[in-house]
Amino acid sequence: MKIAIVGTGYVGLVTGTCFAEIGVNVICVDTNSEKIESLKKGVIPIYENGLEEMVSRNVKAGRLQFTTSLESCLNEVEVVFSAVGTPPDEDGSADLSYVLEVARTIGRNMQKYVLVVTKSTVPVGTARKVRATIQEELDKRGMNIDFDVASNPEFLKEGNAINDFMSPDRVVVGVESERAKKIMSKLYKPFLLNNFRVIFMDIPSAEMTKYAANSMLATRISFMNDIANLCELVGADVNMVRKGIGADSRIGNKFLYPGCGYGGSCFPKDVKALIKTADKYGYSMRDSDSSTYEKTAGWEKEYVNGFMEEAKSGKYDFVFVCQTESVIDEMDRQKIPYVIVEPDNIVWNEQESKERAKERQIIKQQWFGRFVLRNNSHIKDFSKWLSHMKDIYDERTRFDFIAKHNPVSFFVLKQNQYLSDIIDDLYWKKQHCDAYIV
Repeated sequence: MKIAIVGTGYVGLVTGTCFAEIGVNVICVDTNSEKIESLKKGVIPIYENGLEEMVSRNVKAGRLQFTTSLESCLNEVEVVFSAVGTPPDEDGSADLSYVLEVARTIGRNMQKYVLVVTKSTVPVGTARKVRATIQEELDKRGMNIDFDVASNPEFLKEGNAINDFMSPDRVVVGVESERAKKIMSKLYKPFLLNNFRVIFMDIPSAEMTKYAANSMLATRISFMNDIANLCELVGADVNMVRKGIGADSRIGNKFLYPGCGYGGSCFPKDVKALIKTADKYGYSMRDSDSSTYEKTAGWEKEYVNGFMEEAKSGKYDFVFVCQTESVIDEMDRQKIPYVIVEPDNIVWNEQESKERAKERQIIKQQWFGRFVLRNNSHIKDFSKWLSHMKDIYDERTRFDFIAKHNPVSFFVLKQNQYLSDIIDDLYWKKQHCDAYIV
């Protein structure tokens, strides 16, 4: 079988090389002529253990080729994998311009049947757009040529991509026809002779599977970070908690390590793209974290109304929210009872034991990392951010700030004091007054 891989980034190059390794004739295509020339010379633009040797071996064997022209090889191949980038647009949605340009090129130049497989991470409905784009170009040419589209999302971990591809947990394939299913089965069978774990499904389900998987993993990381923060406040050891919940077979122990948040090239953009997809269909997947809201005019009202719905549900004794001043202003406008809690200046004070100071430094760096990753701050320098946070503390604890707003109470957490201590006191008070927003 002969196939083409369009895009020689991380996914495209690993995919093409691994297919070549098991005997498939592969042509890797990229519009970047410098990259293609470098690949022909054996210069690999990414690092993946064993990839350079594998590329060299298959180029010498004639199973792996590189070109800048899809048109030149399109009618030689049976399958075209689209592995081009889908960078986020300004609004967080996936930019499909490169994906659709590949489809246009195929529609303008195909002379025979071809199976077009989307390997890139794309929103649900992309396959329909790819099909429509190819058909539009065929109609312009007055041609009636059969073709199929399919979805085959990748699940490669950087640093272990070759092993993930050659020995996959599963291969997810979305198809629309029996012909496409047979071709994909034939293509993947050598990898899975001992345990043929290809999961065939409809295309929208395959497209959704990748976003759901990445968002689930991002959610686990975010959840454990919240648990770590709460553990610190109540005096629990998050590592013990992690071991305790990870031993549950329903949960497992992967992606349970707290840290500075999730990052990388996939998780942030895929989570945002999933939210935008939900928005498109009129469904909200936003939680009560203000960082998920667009920072546009009036976002505070939407945010406050959202967590007030939770508060009114009766399911919770307290609701915890971010305390940006604009949110506090909105709660004042709506006459919502709330309590402000600030950490004591000891958080920023280095005049303490070396051991304690080191511990605090790690905490501060973790907080800073979360700010940067969640785009909550334009300050990218740690020392400047630290000074900025100290200024916020000083501002919040001034009498004029408290007098300007209308909190039911204002607490400052002292050293060795936990939020749970305040919660216990508030819970008693709550029995004799309205519910609190903290």
